[in-house]
Amino acid sequence: MKNYFTVLLLKLSINLFALDHKNIVSNDLKPGNFPLIENGIPGKILIDENDDSAVKIAVSNLQKDFEKVSGRQAEMMFYPQSKRLIIIGSIGSKYIKALIKNGKIDEKELKGKNEKYIMTVVNNNLPGVDEALVIVGSDRRGTVYGTYELSEQIGVSPWYDWADVPAKKQQNLSIKPGKYTAGEPAVKYRGIFLNDEAPCLTTWVHNTYGTNYGDHRFYARVFELLLRLRANYLWPAMWSWSFYADDLKNSETANKMGIIMGTSHHEPMARNHQEWVRKRKEYGEWDYRSNQKNIDQFFKEGIQRAVKTEDLITIGMRGDGDTPMGGKEGEDHKTVPNDEENIKLLEKIIQNQRKIIKDVTEKPANKTPQMWALYKEVQKYYDKGLKPPDDVIILLSDDNWGNLRRLPRGKEKNHTGGWGMYYHVDYVGAPRNSKSINVSPIQNIWEQTQLAYDYGVDKIWIVNVGDLKPMEYPISLFLNMAWNPKNYNNDNLLQHTKDFCAQQFGDNQADEAARILNLYSKYNGRVTPEMLDAETYNIESGEWKQVSDEYLKLEAEALRQYVSLSSEYKDSYKQLILYPVQMMANLYEMYYAQAMNHKLYKENNPETNFWADKVETTFKRDADLSYDYNHVMSGGKWNGMMIQKKIGYTSWNDNFPKDTLPKIYRINPDNTSGGYIFTAKKNVVVMEAEHYFESKNSSSANWTTIPYMGRTLSGVALMPYSKDVANAFLSYKMNIPKDVDKVKVHVVVKSTLAFHDPKGHRYSIGFLGKEEKTINFNHNLNEDPANIYSMFYPTVARRIVHNETELQLPKTADGQQTLIIKPLDPGIVFEKIIVDFGGYEKTYLFMNESPFKRTL
Repeated sequence: MKNYFTVLLLKLSINLFALDHKNIVSNDLKPGNFPLIENGIPGKILIDENDDSAVKIAVSNLQKDFEKVSGRQAEMMFYPQSKRLIIIGSIGSKYIKALIKNGKIDEKELKGKNEKYIMTVVNNNLPGVDEALVIVGSDRRGTVYGTYELSEQIGVSPWYDWADVPAKKQQNLSIKPGKYTAGEPAVKYRGIFLNDEAPCLTTWVHNTYGTNYGDHRFYARVFELLLRLRANYLWPAMWSWSFYADDLKNSETANKMGIIMGTSHHEPMARNHQEWVRKRKEYGEWDYRSNQKNIDQFFKEGIQRAVKTEDLITIGMRGDGDTPMGGKEGEDHKTVPNDEENIKLLEKIIQNQRKIIKDVTEKPANKTPQMWALYKEVQKYYDKGLKPPDDVIILLSDDNWGNLRRLPRGKEKNHTGGWGMYYHVDYVGAPRNSKSINVSPIQNIWEQTQLAYDYGVDKIWIVNVGDLKPMEYPISLFLNMAWNPKNYNNDNLLQHTKDFCAQQFGDNQADEAARILNLYSKYNGRVTPEMLDAETYNIESGEWKQVSDEYLKLEAEALRQYVSLSSEYKDSYKQLILYPVQMMANLYEMYYAQAMNHKLYKENNPETNFWADKVETTFKRDADLSYDYNHVMSGGKWNGMMIQKKIGYTSWNDNFPKDTLPKIYRINPDNTSGGYIFTAKKNVVVMEAEHYFESKNSSSANWTTIPYMGRTLSGVALMPYSKDVANAFLSYKMNIPKDVDKVKVHVVVKSTLAFHDPKGHRYSIGFLGKEEKTINFNHNLNEDPANIYSMFYPTVARRIVHNETELQLPKTADGQQTLIIKPLDPGIVFEKIIVDFGGYEKTYLFMNESPFKRTL
């Protein structure tokens, strides 16, 4: 029995350790570990010079990654010339075959697998080599993924380029002994769709490369990012760009680097829509009914060009410019002619496309990977009976907002070609475009992607990411889910967010950054910036202020973390956390200010102008934040990437010249004041002191408003204080139910000491037509032993004196009452007045102001 358990433990120890971005590298040279960097010198890398180009490009990047970490580039060699090496290669490459032959690598663990790698340390493996870290892939992409896994393990983020994430400098690194793998991907084709690329991505590319389209230099950077994220598939940008025609090296670069190219749901047969648009006069209409010959030739040329690539061929057809068949470019989802005619036509188109594929490739059509997208009205055609050949992948789509429209049902799950998913975190269409910022809650992406996988959707996962930036986190989450959808559940989902933040900003910053990223994704998911306006939230209930304050609090927290970061992390933090939070917090503040401006304008409230100023200030700040993103952050590296319009939508699209200042109102200053008439709400009237109905100055002193005085709005006092106060008063007019005959009146004044008369300062108060009462509010506000601790210190520390007085109300025909307050001594600063007949609840700020109208 003892021997049995010994053998069992031995078997377990040599099993593959499931590696999913777990840290297996130590920043020291622990005994027994394999050194990766020793005293600043990286290990040497051995590859087969005849290995695939994708492997050699990845290894070349690994060399540079070692330099980012250690300051020295790793040496690459084609012959073993060192006792300790990092050996990288695919099954079938020269040195890997030798290791398999020597029994150091078990070929069975990789042969026939898809995109799998193994990373392990072996001894005495090649002549003259005592020890090696071996990265071996089942195919070229498996080897590439293993190579970039090592890059991550030594501290180079996949986002080092696209989000300026710095590598942590190290002089010593070693890897723990073991055998590691990420396994095989759950989804076969995993990628992104660059779309809606104007104006941001197009402008950035022009500013960066001097071209009006993405050339092979641009796409090489995209391909590298995808491979570092263990993706393998791309739909290229297609509004005004043509991947195949703009630069002949684009397709060549994809093949060399190991990326499978596809085309979007309305670009069949490996052709870009722009290839047709640019030659429309020569080609004719994009209408298969009337122009089949030219369109078939167009299709044929696409397959001829793709025949030696791994391209996944899109079949089927939509109308001109991504519209239903029979529509014209620019029409918004109009279906002409009828569905039955379109179904028959599509059956013919797919049959002819398959024949073209067979004729060009000289092999059965089912030997060329194909997909057909059920996007918009095409899903209806499928549900009405239009079916693709068995080998074709059926691509389902979401509703453009991250919710799946349809999943395989019943026997559909047995479709031989399998199912795919087209998902959106960027969208152009009704009710409004969503292009400027990530508005996809983390939980929604997880919930819908695991839903898709549970229903057998595992052949294609493609996500529309717009300009790529600023969708960095959704891209990572989507592609990580595509590799292993079951790695995250409702209990550990936010661990993904934390791991992402730890990789970009360091372990010590991960918890707070992840909390902020999760919250801003949640908040942004409530309403997109393009759909946000002054009417979105309820101004009267306090909802508008609440949501605006939530964003402002989050911005303060993000800024607090930002200033705590080391300087090298600040640009990446600004891109991934700070800018999205600041941009949305500022927009919320702007639209809240607009809502307040409109509300107060209707009330003829002079504060209308304050909120108008706030709208203008925040509108300008939005432009300032974008300017910083484009021209200051990262030394201006992302110039043009953040110029998307978002303020001024009146219809679904962004067809307006530029961001537009929201409509505001102003009240012309006329040096008049007063005229406020309040209405009781919930049996209480709350009034700011400056919102009086009428005021009367004394013969030598004037009523003066001191802005921002006190706990809420302002203070009102007769000034100068040295002058006589006789005959001065303030009156407050309000509507109170006629059956109320007495009230409690709370008066809040500044905690002024009795500088004029040691016996205290007084004011009188009463309703017009009834007896007045005199209040001495500071007679005991002194440092006498009897008062100093019980009254003086607690009062002056809180800066106000609050008095409560019961007053009688006169009978009035309409319930309108006038309260009169008269200062009897100088230096009294009135802040707030509350008239209570059963509704007052004690609050530190004495509640919000009651509704009022103003008559001047």
